[in-house]
Amino acid sequence: MPSQSDCGKVSPLQSAHSTIANEIEGLRELDTALQGPLKQPFLDAVQTINQAQGRLIVTGMGKSGHIAKKLAATLASTGTPAFFVHPGEASHGDLGMIRTVDVVLALSWSGETSELASIISYTRRFKVPLIALTSGQNSSLASQADIALCLPKAKEACPLGLAPTTSTTMQLCLGDALAVALLKSRGFTASDFKIYHPGGSLGANLQYVRDLMHKGSAMPLAPIGTRMSELIVTMSEKGFGCVGIVDEAGKLAGMITDGDLRRNLADDLLTRPVEEVMTKGPKTLSPNILVPAAIEKMNSSSITAIFIVEEGKPVGLLHMHDILRIGAA
Repeated sequence: MPSQSDCGKVSPLQSAHSTIANEIEGLRELDTALQGPLKQPFLDAVQTINQAQGRLIVTGMGKSGHIAKKLAATLASTGTPAFFVHPGEASHGDLGMIRTVDVVLALSWSGETSELASIISYTRRFKVPLIALTSGQNSSLASQADIALCLPKAKEACPLGLAPTTSTTMQLCLGDALAVALLKSRGFTASDFKIYHPGGSLGANLQYVRDLMHKGSAMPLAPIGTRMSELIVTMSEKGFGCVGIVDEAGKLAGMITDGDLRRNLADDLLTRPVEEVMTKGPKTLSPNILVPAAIEKMNSSSITAIFIVEEGKPVGLLHMHDILRIGAA
């Protein structure tokens, strides 16, 4: 084990690179194990959780407990009903949170965490499926579990070999792999994800164009044949800096922006028909795409407003200000 003086000779950047290298090596070993002894237990765990009529109870103590809390949150937000139960509180009444239709996922690097004893005993007594996530292949936890996800014993990044570093990274990574595998097996979609993430920039980015667009009388529209003098009035009233031009069938034939007005300034501008000034075949969007896709198209086209169409007919207008207002851009 390195001495304190040895550790002091290493620069902070060298230490950082060494830490990352150690943790990457741990993840490589984990990936190799998933192609070997860990493969079938992982598949069994996904199937057991998928078939459960209840929820997934995630538990762990200390650093494993912190990882367990994060995994419970990730699972719950991706379509697997899950929550964290503290093993220390379990023996003081919180065992009542665990039902016979649930599944328990217990994290312990050593597999000998004494605080897990009451939960392990409870699952055995009431035949609650128990999945262990541990490196202790012959540990009490692994031997009692119905399914043992046994991690390879990787070297900790901590030079003293004491602080959980590589081990917690591996626990977190396998837990995330489990959450994503469950997400995919259940056909979880962006729409489902939005249900659990309605707030903040994440919720904003999961909104559809139809949720933000201006509809009906709020749309700045003018029919072919309209004089430019009338169009300017419409543009000013609606306040979007553009007007969509529709043909006799109500389909979007073109678009005029305030930039078009500047480019066509002339003595006869006000008397000209809109079809002589409009940009034909303007960029459009479907109302059923997500806001990030709309942002990409608007940015790549260097436009701040875009008409939303269905079967060629304008059903809405999306402005960059609407996107900025919800914090998605």
